[in-house]
Amino acid sequence: MLLAAGVGVGLWALAVWLVPPRSSLEEVFARLDPAPARPAAPAVLPADPDGWAVRAGRPFTGLLHAAGLPTAALRHDLVALGRSTDAYLAEKATAGLAGLFLPSMIGLAFAGAGRPFPWALPVTLALLLAVLGFLLPDLTVKSNADRQRRAFRHALSAYLSLIQVLLAGGAGVETALTDAAEIGTGWPFVTIRRTLRTARETRVSPWVALGRLGAELQISELVELADAVGLAGTEGARVRQSLDAKAAALRSRQAQDAEADANAATERMSIPGVLIAAGFILFIFYPSLTQITHSL
Repeated sequence: MLLAAGVGVGLWALAVWLVPPRSSLEEVFARLDPAPARPAAPAVLPADPDGWAVRAGRPFTGLLHAAGLPTAALRHDLVALGRSTDAYLAEKATAGLAGLFLPSMIGLAFAGAGRPFPWALPVTLALLLAVLGFLLPDLTVKSNADRQRRAFRHALSAYLSLIQVLLAGGAGVETALTDAAEIGTGWPFVTIRRTLRTARETRVSPWVALGRLGAELQISELVELADAVGLAGTEGARVRQSLDAKAAALRSRQAQDAEADANAATERMSIPGVLIAAGFILFIFYPSLTQITHSL
């Protein structure tokens, strides 16, 4: 089986070398343009192109949609990651099917070699791996979305500070929102700039657009910022002190998150030491234990 897999990979590499894939239109224009253009920062985390897992599981997306997937919380996480629900459901179906069929293939291979397993073992492993494979994309999406939201909150604290400086210089509320977004870089600032530009073109208040963005990304601090700026824009409320308090609260939360991550990393670093110590103790006491058991 290993030799056949190696021969197959070699033939595939030879075919790719003989018939290379066609270049995309963007690559052709990049070769024609001698001056490299500066890549624009994505609004959110760039989504991976459709791979084999997405293509393999795409026929099952309709069935998963009919089952009510993804949930509302996962939809918000996918929005924060900039991923489509169809690609997520396709990967989910592929992971579940891979976990379902992998033990069966291994059982068939051992049966062909003359060493069959009891039928209950592959079936149990197939069910367990199918459930784990089906739930694994949920955990991955949630952890990545939490990381994205944390990065957005970090940029939001800087955005609040920039708004304060512009308001102190006599700028209006809308001008401060727009100019502060133009200063920063990275995908959070690009997302805010795109939201403000869309609000301006559709004649929607910028604080309303920011509130919608905060609701979509599930970032409560952005919703609170939109509410505070909305009071200043519609009722003339003093907003500088409120923004100062919100920026201080965000920085305090970031410090607490960093401390929690450091403590978690410290605890994870102690696990290998505990395992080595347990293995050493077992290695030392195993001969004496075997002699005691044999003497009994």
